[in-house]
Amino acid sequence: MVEIRFHGRGGQGAVIASKILAMAFFSEGKYVQSFPLFGVERRGAPVAAFTRIDDHPVRMKCNIYTPDCIIVLDPTLTRTVDITAGLKKGGTILINSDSSPEEYKDKYAGFKLATIDADSIAREFRLGSATSPIINTVILGAFAAQTKLVKLESIQDGIRKEIPIKTEANCDAAKKAYENIKILK
Repeated sequence: MVEIRFHGRGGQGAVIASKILAMAFFSEGKYVQSFPLFGVERRGAPVAAFTRIDDHPVRMKCNIYTPDCIIVLDPTLTRTVDITAGLKKGGTILINSDSSPEEYKDKYAGFKLATIDADSIAREFRLGSATSPIINTVILGAFAAQTKLVKLESIQDGIRKEIPIKTEANCDAAKKAYENIKILK
């Protein structure tokens, strides 16, 4: 089983990203589960979403406490939330940041680290507004490139099924992220 935890802020699309990712894996014949963690959060407050993928039916019904992969939609959360809590040794971390992954390597030593400037890509494709870009589809393209667990085409198919507005712009943004991810070597 592969377990993925998303860290974002309310309104950034972490929950939709988790759902699209599950749809992408499902289209590749995997069993999936996707769910958010909600409390009294409001727009801008830290939120989490989860995705489980397996070759067998997923029967667990709890939060993900020991993820294989972490996806961070808001880089400021790396300063306020322990994003690596429970992350398995050698797990992957993908951070939406205009910084290179080298800038995070000391803090996240022992993990497979990558960054993508998802905000800039979302602005380029006019996803959301200039001040509040919607980056969920962008980050999924980068995730596909970093992990090789899911095909970009499957991510794009999930986008087409879930995102009714600017669908092709979202697909193109995911592709650009796939092609421009920065992976720590």
